[in-house]
Amino acid sequence: MRILVVEDEQKTADFIKRGLEEEGFAVDIASNGVDGQNLAEESFYDLIILDILLPGKNGLDILHELRKKKIDTPVLILTCKSAVEDKVVGLRAGADDYLAKPFHVEELLARVQTLLRRQKQVSSSILVHGDLSINILTREVTYRSKPLELSAKEYAILECLMRHPNIVLNRSSIEQKVWNQEFATESSNLIDVYIARLRHKIGEEGNKLIQTVHGTGYKLKAP
Repeated sequence: MRILVVEDEQKTADFIKRGLEEEGFAVDIASNGVDGQNLAEESFYDLIILDILLPGKNGLDILHELRKKKIDTPVLILTCKSAVEDKVVGLRAGADDYLAKPFHVEELLARVQTLLRRQKQVSSSILVHGDLSINILTREVTYRSKPLELSAKEYAILECLMRHPNIVLNRSSIEQKVWNQEFATESSNLIDVYIARLRHKIGEEGNKLIQTVHGTGYKLKAP
């Protein structure tokens, strides 16, 4: 799953990024409001962590614009403004949660997981494709009722494929949904490596299930 962090304090941004990546999330960082809004509008994210006091554009203005454009990605406001009235303003602007600085990373991660769980419960929490299934809340993966032990990146790629069954996904699409922004131009070869690992872990049907579309990318074969 992919998270955008819009935070101008470098130490705070690095701290958040490290904590999220340790939990298996892909994380993009924007250090100003203009870049943050552009990324939020142009890329797919499962969650946005948004500071309010940002250079270039205020976080609340960004939030207003996103909701106005019907972008309903969950937003967690992260700010030093902790008064009740500030929280009310943020929530009324369209935020899904509000966390004041300073904070413990454990609380941040708990709030992130809660927002993601709430978002996923709107639809089914189980993705099924033939004999393959993923519980997107627990990240448990099974094939023919046998559990598969996947790394964070292997899981992220498989989830991406299962959300778009029988559709050819090019490498740049997979990069955008799985890899950190700064590695996007270097990750194509890594995708091939992780696909090979996924096929191996699935077993003898791996190559048939995850098909290579030469010159384009990969697709999950219709069951």
